[in-house]
Amino acid sequence: MPSAVPKDTAPNLLLAGFMGTGKSALGRQLAKRWRRPFLDTDELVEKLAGTTIADIFAEQGEEHFRALERKVVESMLPAQGAVIACGGGLVVPPGMGELVRSKGVVVTLFASVDTILRRTSGNSRRPLLKGDDPEGRIRDLMKKREQAYLQAGIAVYTDGRSLQQLCVIVERVYEREVRAALKARPRQAD
Repeated sequence: MPSAVPKDTAPNLLLAGFMGTGKSALGRQLAKRWRRPFLDTDELVEKLAGTTIADIFAEQGEEHFRALERKVVESMLPAQGAVIACGGGLVVPPGMGELVRSKGVVVTLFASVDTILRRTSGNSRRPLLKGDDPEGRIRDLMKKREQAYLQAGIAVYTDGRSLQQLCVIVERVYEREVRAALKARPRQAD
């Protein structure tokens, strides 16, 4: 079911959450269903930097990467009509949750540690999971980020749900949030 909101006036849908929760897969599927552009902030950071995220982390550190993420959100995202997958830590730094919410409707995806570990294992593009104990690193990062994720947007759990089921759930959340925002908007005099 495509979104009932016309894409030329529709707020962006931003998918936030930890790596491996399904943001990119779900975002691509919704963009296709809704006939809207799909953007991934990680891909935009790589385009802006002219190198990979792993290289940014290795050569310039996480702080530089986070500054690039902020720049992407501030200046490279469209005002409306897109489906956007946010990098896993994008909403965590101070002020970023508010900035992301100002760009559209935010849905935060959650998954269990086991699911995330299964989905991310063997992925060399995940610099924060390098080392001997990726499960411990996931648990530690999730604990540190949980409040930021909960505050960023409406929570949707992806464990045990198909991509099709998640599309329906997120479409309902999106439509509800858009309707609520329209009701809250002050009426203009004729």
